[in-house]
Amino acid sequence: MDRDHLSHSPAPTRTALARVGAALCWLVAGLACAWIAWCTAIGPLMRADSGLSAFRWTNGVGFVAMFAVCFGIVWLLVRSAHRTADSAHRMADSAPRTAFPPRIPALPPRTARFFAAAGRFIMRATGNWRRIWLVLVIGWLWIPTTLLAAYGADILSQTREFAWAWNQWTGLDQPYIGFFSFVPMDIYPTAHYMWSTDPTYLTDQHNIVLTVFYGATAALSRYLTGSNDAGFVVLAALQWLFAGFCCASAANRFFNLPWIARTASGPRTHPDYAHPERLHTANPVDFAHPERGLRAYTPTAEPARTPAPAGPLARALVMLLFLCCPLVTFSTISLTKSPLFAFAFTWWFGLMYELYMTHRNTPGRPQPTRPVTIAALVVSCVVMLVSAKYAWYILMTQVVLSLLADRRRWLLYLLTLLLPTVLVHGAIAMLIGSGAIIGGDPIESRGAQLQMIARVAQRNPGAIPESAAKKLAPIFNIDQMAQAYRSEDADPVKSSGIQSKKVSYRWRSVTAEDMKQFNAVWLEIVRADPQTAFDALFAKSYGYFDVFDPPYVPMSYYVDNDYVQRSNTWIKYYNHNWRYGVAHVVREWSRIPVLGWVTHGNFYVTLTLLIGAAELALRRWRALSWHMPLLLLMGVMITAPANNFERHMLPIAFVFGFLCIMFARDNRGGSWVRGTARPSPRA
Repeated sequence: MDRDHLSHSPAPTRTALARVGAALCWLVAGLACAWIAWCTAIGPLMRADSGLSAFRWTNGVGFVAMFAVCFGIVWLLVRSAHRTADSAHRMADSAPRTAFPPRIPALPPRTARFFAAAGRFIMRATGNWRRIWLVLVIGWLWIPTTLLAAYGADILSQTREFAWAWNQWTGLDQPYIGFFSFVPMDIYPTAHYMWSTDPTYLTDQHNIVLTVFYGATAALSRYLTGSNDAGFVVLAALQWLFAGFCCASAANRFFNLPWIARTASGPRTHPDYAHPERLHTANPVDFAHPERGLRAYTPTAEPARTPAPAGPLARALVMLLFLCCPLVTFSTISLTKSPLFAFAFTWWFGLMYELYMTHRNTPGRPQPTRPVTIAALVVSCVVMLVSAKYAWYILMTQVVLSLLADRRRWLLYLLTLLLPTVLVHGAIAMLIGSGAIIGGDPIESRGAQLQMIARVAQRNPGAIPESAAKKLAPIFNIDQMAQAYRSEDADPVKSSGIQSKKVSYRWRSVTAEDMKQFNAVWLEIVRADPQTAFDALFAKSYGYFDVFDPPYVPMSYYVDNDYVQRSNTWIKYYNHNWRYGVAHVVREWSRIPVLGWVTHGNFYVTLTLLIGAAELALRRWRALSWHMPLLLLMGVMITAPANNFERHMLPIAFVFGFLCIMFARDNRGGSWVRGTARPSPRA
């Protein structure tokens, strides 16, 4: 049914369709709550490795209780949104507001002065991105100075790849393909059928750009100092500075709305909303609580037409999250691809919010985009693309959604989102096609399937059909799959690791033709024993949505592991006990019920999903179009090799505070929420 037909339909028909649409939205929101409740209910079973066959009435009670909590949160969010919107409408329909609302009983004078001073200090300290960056740099200064760097096996593999490639370029003869040779591509591993005929030791396993950059820095460090350590410290310091800039840039856009001052007709006729402390046409949000900041008012215009900057409380909470949460602090110096992607994503998320808010500042046309925002969009997209291979899926999806939600600026999205994606992804594809580098093995994205097959092979091998076993034999050693299976991690099954690993994945002999049968084999085994197979699927994904599940690999791991504490030249001697003590304190904090949840990535993932469910129930389609990358990232988590791996949840954790600010600001309504300017009540 087209839009013209709907517009001429009788009112009862339109009302019925609206009710059906609202019911469907609430149904999907309820399914999101049910998924969280399901993951929470089966959590004890999965941690005990007993599977769904042990599901009892107590688990059912847990499901019902968690569903009630989640659905209640969504209902409260929706109800608060309606109340705030109704209040804004009543204010718009009433007479123009005066500068002094009814008097509210005040706090004691000293307390009021303290909160007022604190509020003014917070507003000034976060008045622009430079001040925010300075606050973060000061608050994070202890991290690079006392911990130096944090890393795991990934950067060592990248360094090894570049070193072998450098040896090849300088004429050193090295083994390439042979049963007894073991080169960097065998560690993860990458199937030999993907290797080029001409020797090359660089792969796109951990993104070729990062591999070359990290490897070259480490090589220069070895040349100058005799070890990789100095290079790792420099890389950590650079990432630390980049992290501060990304968080400050995003925070400035959500806090101060810096684009508004650029559209003002002049400083004398339009107040500077980027600096609320300077407003002359403003009221306190609450006279009894001066620390909550100011609210702009315009006597002759719609109250919600111009968004208000964030208040001191929201700013303080977000900054506290960035300064104190171990997910953020440890990530600033963790040299793995996920933190770098997460910080670039945070920067990009703030830039996209500016586009969301400037969709239609005036009726009929979008607000011109600032040149600095255009340039930043391109750079942030490039950093995301070179740090995480799944970034191009997210960006391509966002291009489509942005064109649907904001088609008047189609050229902007094509130039800032699509073009960088095509160029970067296309260039890497060309390098792989030419044989200059080796592509990543597609087995990396099949973690869920591998776990399902391996669990059946371990728990019920007799269920595997003979035909499936024959097709699988050229790809995997089924007996080794069964021995290597661990419910929380697919890496052992796909033979990732050191040379002494179990050879489950036959990467030396498997062919492209063999891999074409993999999906058919997987389906055949799942049909043979669906319960065991789904046990494996839930066991490797439930923890991302169960706030009671402790992380499988927390971010503190990268601060205190054997690679950092033992297997290097001199970093291990620098504050060795302090590094252990910091990680120990964070681990103990994370174990505290409820209070420790704020250190877990799944806490922010779960709440983000509930906020998205509330936006769906409110039918904020434009907001959902900008938030779709968050849902796609949750899909990445489910398909990731390990369960509740915290570095996969970093992007969502970093932007969670901004998401809350956006939701609260949208509750007050305005032309940016639905993309059309609401007529003035006095027009």
